Amino acid sequence: MDDHVCETIGRPDLIDLGGGLVCLRFESMKVASATAAVRHLLETGAVEPGDTLMDSSSGIYAYGLALACHRYGLRCHIVGSTTVDEGLRVQLAVLGATLEQVPPSDSLRFDQSRRVRRIRELLREHPDYHWMRQYHDSVHYLGYRAVADQIAKELDPAPLTVVGGVGSGASTGALATYLRERAPDTALVGVQPFGSVTFGSDAVADRDIIIAGIGSSIPFGNVDHTLYDVVHWLGFEAALAGSVDLLRRHAVFAGLSSGAAYLVARWEAERSPERRTVFVAADTGHRYVDTVFARHAEAAAPEDLGPAAVTDLSRLSRPWSRMEWGRAAPPPQAVHTEG
Repeated sequence: MDDHVCETIGRPDLIDLGGGLVCLRFESMKVASATAAVRHLLETGAVEPGDTLMDSSSGIYAYGLALACHRYGLRCHIVGSTTVDEGLRVQLAVLGATLEQVPPSDSLRFDQSRRVRRIRELLREHPDYHWMRQYHDSVHYLGYRAVADQIAKELDPAPLTVVGGVGSGASTGALATYLRERAPDTALVGVQPFGSVTFGSDAVADRDIIIAGIGSSIPFGNVDHTLYDVVHWLGFEAALAGSVDLLRRHAVFAGLSSGAAYLVARWEAERSPERRTVFVAADTGHRYVDTVFARHAEAAAPEDLGPAAVTDLSRLSRPWSRMEWGRAAPPPQAVHTEG
């Protein structure tokens, strides 16, 4: 029996979708990451009960950190993106977390840069606050060891391919790192939106992008590019098709990044039937009802979609591109040089 809801929410389910495809379904994935990170900080004395933990978030990390702070008796302050919706705002308030949202912006780069700038201002005003640095501190890998153990236990001895949105780099990076301790042949496939600096698609605009949580306009220190074997870039239309099909075909109600990962995992699984392909469904679909699922009638069939194979980042094109990354170094614009 769990003694706090963050432990329950942070434990995913593995769902066999058939054809070698497995869904790693979280209610809210970053609860696992934030809880383990906060526990480690307390155990090492980096923070103490009653301290204020702070970070920037576009949504689900804010929820995870608020739950972890509730669990361990800490204060929580979030500098949030405009993508933090009313449901989450209310939950954060009831949990005792404080939230300040940056003004709306048409630019993801401007939004993220402004949030980081505000974090630095707050640190000058409150030097006792602890900045969690979810994008840069590898302490956020720790929560995924138990998840990797769960995957290995339930799917052993099949060779594995892990597919997921890259985002901060912690989830897919950690899963691959821990799984490769047992099975070095574990493959890692990263999913990115167009317009993200992380794997060099920042020159390809996608006006309808609303999957910012799996991309970035600034370099992230937790992304280890040398872990990734393959990278896929998807536009909104492709991610929409994946989200709708995941619900329609498999009754899994998950977010837009999950739909993107599902579409990629389907494609990869069909071409590697000897492997089990596990894709990360990071959260539920509730906050995407109006922007994604209400548009289900316009969703393309996954069978009608496929990636353009590219060998150079200059060849990236919407709606879907795929590249053998080969565990290469990051592109210059994605190199992280400061906190």
